[in-house]
Amino acid sequence: MIWGVLQFPGSCDERDALHACEVHGDEARLIWHEDRDLDGVDGIVVPGGFSYGDYLRAGAIARFSPAMEAVAEAAAGGAPVLGICNGFQVLCEAGLLPGALLRNVELRFRCHQVDLVDERDGALLSIPAKHGEGRYYAPEAMLDGLEDKGQIAYRYAEGHNSNGSVRDIAGVTNERGNVLGLMPHPEHAVDPLTGSTDGLRVFDRLAQAVA
Repeated sequence: MIWGVLQFPGSCDERDALHACEVHGDEARLIWHEDRDLDGVDGIVVPGGFSYGDYLRAGAIARFSPAMEAVAEAAAGGAPVLGICNGFQVLCEAGLLPGALLRNVELRFRCHQVDLVDERDGALLSIPAKHGEGRYYAPEAMLDGLEDKGQIAYRYAEGHNSNGSVRDIAGVTNERGNVLGLMPHPEHAVDPLTGSTDGLRVFDRLAQAVA
């Protein structure tokens, strides 16, 4: 696969995302937020950071960028899209994923390793998290719908939900399954030297969903 990694003013994890794509065995290239042309990529990563300084609220400005218009079209066509942390916030703001990300319940920035449960098979993944607005929220009726349709992709394991996300939700997909938003950072878990390679399984999931 060829991945395009978006780059906004204020994003800070785009290089890590590029590296993760390459470690996964794929090609990857940066796409500037003003570029309407995705340059023939097969999938898109919307990376973590603080796009546009998180003014107004996280992801609220980035969702209007020309590149995101192209991402929405690509997603509608079935292309895999991964939004990580701030990228998750951007995808929710753009309406590509359900729900919203709110300030952490303790109103503190959290940075630590967390365990996630893959809702498909119950596998446990160890992945770093670092965010101040990572508390997933959706109305109860919407949450019930997500449960019924299998759109909850990852949950925090018991004792690891430090941001207060409803129903321990750490990541969700769209109905089709080709758009995934995840608050922890899989791109930081692709090398044994950093303690875990479980992040590669997130990239596997998207490749399988599209296949």
